[in-house]
Amino acid sequence: MPIFQLTNELVFPHPALAEDGLLAIGGDLRPERLLLAYSNGIFPWPDSEEAPILWASPDPRLVLFLEKFTITKRLERTIRQGKFSCSFDENFADVIRHCRHISRRGQRGTWITKDMMAAYIKMFHLGYAHSVETYLDGQLVGGIYGLSLGGAFFGESMFHLVSDASKVAVYFLVQRLREWDFDFLDAQISSPHLLSWGAEEISRDFYLQILKASLHKKTHRGKW
Repeated sequence: MPIFQLTNELVFPHPALAEDGLLAIGGDLRPERLLLAYSNGIFPWPDSEEAPILWASPDPRLVLFLEKFTITKRLERTIRQGKFSCSFDENFADVIRHCRHISRRGQRGTWITKDMMAAYIKMFHLGYAHSVETYLDGQLVGGIYGLSLGGAFFGESMFHLVSDASKVAVYFLVQRLREWDFDFLDAQISSPHLLSWGAEEISRDFYLQILKASLHKKTHRGKW
């Protein structure tokens, strides 16, 4: 299927045209384009440092409706024991840096390019991107980051250096999202790990419907 070539103009093709999930190529990562992309169910998915940016809108889409979030008894015990501590937006740059460099099974590289790092750090300073950090004995050992628009949180990536550290970060993120009346956490691409937490695959059409409704809510912009 055709992949649309972006220009400097701030416009995207309709996501429904991404029949195999890939919609467009090119463009840039300035904040205005990222906000336009996410508000239309599109996200950047670079292939390498050198290649032009790819833009995706997968079908189906993995979404975690917050009321369906579940954790194991073992993780419940870990959280109650309090061996980990968590913070919000205290160490965004280090979280995304760890996500970029962490080794992942089945992947030879990372989609978090230097330009992606710089763009999302800028979005953090603009108040749209957020991180949750997990600490053990004062050391950063896990975390997650993403973007927030309206009642939707777009999870980008997470990492852990010790067992359960990223799961604890997700747990506290979901509690915050529930507290602030968010609708869902967009996990983008399916994975067995996320499905085990209660995430589900939904059609792109349905995703775009719920996203449109969620964007009517207030964006919790600024430091969390």
